[in-house]
Amino acid sequence: MPATSVISVLDDDPYVRAAINNLLESRGYIVHTFASAEEFLSSTDSSHTSCVVADVQMPLKTGIDLLTQMRAQGSVTPFILITAFPDESVRMRALEAGAICFLGKPFVASDLMQCLDRALAAGDRTME
Repeated sequence: MPATSVISVLDDDPYVRAAINNLLESRGYIVHTFASAEEFLSSTDSSHTSCVVADVQMPLKTGIDLLTQMRAQGSVTPFILITAFPDESVRMRALEAGAICFLGKPFVASDLMQCLDRALAAGDRTME
């Protein structure tokens, strides 16, 4: 893992944000947290992130909507989508939109870390 990997965590639940933040920081990542897609998009961090971990169900703009918008704008930033409501149709929409992983809450820390490894490897390939 490069020391400069910045992970942006988007979830409207402050407890989920804090838990993911603590996990990722304990593994040496730089973590920025956001309560909404709009907050993320209005920050300078949105263009300097190595990976986005976003909740599917957020007010105003869902994680899938954010992913679709960023892809339409030419961003290749890897996305991991998480949700408390992991049904198959949502999973398919997330993967078709370009998500690297789709995890149902609650998830095991090792599953998130495996997804993050895949996402960062995919991001490295797009930088070459």
